[in-house]
Amino acid sequence: MSITVRNLTKTYGEQKAVDSISFDVKSGEILGFLGPNGAGKTTTMKIITCYMPQNSGTVEVDGLSTVDNSLDVRKKIGYLPENNPLYHEMNVLEYLEYAAQLHGMKGGQILHRIKEMVHVCGLESVRHKDIGELSKGYRQRVGLAQAMIHEPDVLILDEPTSGLDPNQIVEIRNLIKQLGRAKTVILSTHILSEVQATCDRVLIINEGKIVADGTPEKLRADFQGAESLTLELRTGLPDPMQQISPKLRSLPGVGSVELLGQQNGSSRFELHVEKGVDVRESAFRMAVTEGWIILEMHRKATTLEEVFHKLTTS
Repeated sequence: MSITVRNLTKTYGEQKAVDSISFDVKSGEILGFLGPNGAGKTTTMKIITCYMPQNSGTVEVDGLSTVDNSLDVRKKIGYLPENNPLYHEMNVLEYLEYAAQLHGMKGGQILHRIKEMVHVCGLESVRHKDIGELSKGYRQRVGLAQAMIHEPDVLILDEPTSGLDPNQIVEIRNLIKQLGRAKTVILSTHILSEVQATCDRVLIINEGKIVADGTPEKLRADFQGAESLTLELRTGLPDPMQQISPKLRSLPGVGSVELLGQQNGSSRFELHVEKGVDVRESAFRMAVTEGWIILEMHRKATTLEEVFHKLTTS
């Protein structure tokens, strides 16, 4: 179930919230949709889900126009908005039944899907509780369950882990990865580690325009700067700067070496390395040759957070 966006534009008065963007999402792909607040993420997702019309451009879900075939498109999409609107006075089972009925489901089909969603979303222990009594984590699960109750082929999730604790984030992340095996998913979040762990591809939008599109690995490679290697050694030598640093500087690709500190007979160095050069193997071989004991070796490359910062700040 693919999504095709072409030259999509949405304005509010004089402000362009979305400025002629185009992208595709393939069937079975989890797309991380990133951007700072006000970048146009939520507006784009609301247009895809037929909650609002665009000013120009086209959006197609499985070949169906969101303008000309709005009702058919909505049947194919499950949507979890950022604020996750729920009826707190209803219990979990009542709410899921209500959501299923809104999608035109009937009788035994409803009961089967509720049972399945309660199991998939881990709601067994709270299924008879009022939604207003649930923790934020369980309310997010209820929101995911309602988004999936009608077996949509496309899931649009706007900040699905907002306000959750670390354990809950891991649980929801694993659930999304599981769902992504069979569905097309667009996931918006500010938690970049979540994107790296969950998404097949990343799209970054800033001021209404797409500024990057690719896998997390490709984006890090494209924006890779100089790397560094932290190396902690136990050598028994009294003057590491004079006796060790020159040898480390001789490694291919190493531009400079900094002594970070000494403690309990060990010395900690940071090697500044040229872009794209991995000196770990040559550093290891030198340590073996010199009789040094490696206590730590840690390579620091460009992170997705750094890529995001470069692309979304002026």
